[in-house]
Amino acid sequence: MSTSSIAFIGGGNMASALIGGLVQAGQSPQSLIVVEPSEAQRERLAQQFGVRADAEATPRLAEARLVVWAVKPQSFREAAPPCAAHVQRALQLSVMAGIRCDAIVAATGSQRVVRSMPNTPALIGLGVAGLYARPQVSDEERRDVERVFAPTGRTVWVRDEADLDAVTALSGSGPAYVFYFIEAMIEAAQEMGLDAQQARELTLGTFAGATELARRSPEPPQVLRERVTSKGGTTYAALTSMEQDGLKAAFVRAIQAAQRRAKELGDEFGR
Repeated sequence: MSTSSIAFIGGGNMASALIGGLVQAGQSPQSLIVVEPSEAQRERLAQQFGVRADAEATPRLAEARLVVWAVKPQSFREAAPPCAAHVQRALQLSVMAGIRCDAIVAATGSQRVVRSMPNTPALIGLGVAGLYARPQVSDEERRDVERVFAPTGRTVWVRDEADLDAVTALSGSGPAYVFYFIEAMIEAAQEMGLDAQQARELTLGTFAGATELARRSPEPPQVLRERVTSKGGTTYAALTSMEQDGLKAAFVRAIQAAQRRAKELGDEFGR
């Protein structure tokens, strides 16, 4: 991909994460085409990554082998028509929530579409993105997409486009769930007498360490949990309280609610 032009329609946070990763991995800034209506954002992209950003679609888009759609879902219908005539021959990669493949095919004229659902840790290279490719996408093009995401974290391919609703609910929205529990632990720590700095360091260290242990261990999370839960001990008391409050069931329902909302957004924006 380093010798091929890549176009970004939209230059916001996720596009910036992908652009920054590509440049760091050796992609020439001159080979990156960005369409971004915000002057301030165009200047930031130029200063930070050395890429030239245009305020609107230009014939230069036709140079792109890969087009990354990174506008807000509600802006796609407005953003697509000026670009369509220039991008029909390119592979289309969407990082937009809710915009389905059929809508991208209809808007661009290209049958080769990959949808993705990244998450915000991509901004620091620790993201995970769910990917779905239409049958017309070749194995080589799948690898090209993986190279685009590689600097920002991991990728997981799903078999059916509808599975992206579950990906959205799980990992797309997932960082907010983690931040929510971090908030609660910090609040509890301060109520128990620790100061704000102590609470933050202990909480963030616990999340980072437990996550890394779960990643490295061949054991499932249930076994890891049981190993630190002695009956009658402090961890047992905490987990028993959570079970009595129905926390796990409520959490599962919350993720399912996010999945339903992802489908609703697809019904609203993605047709």
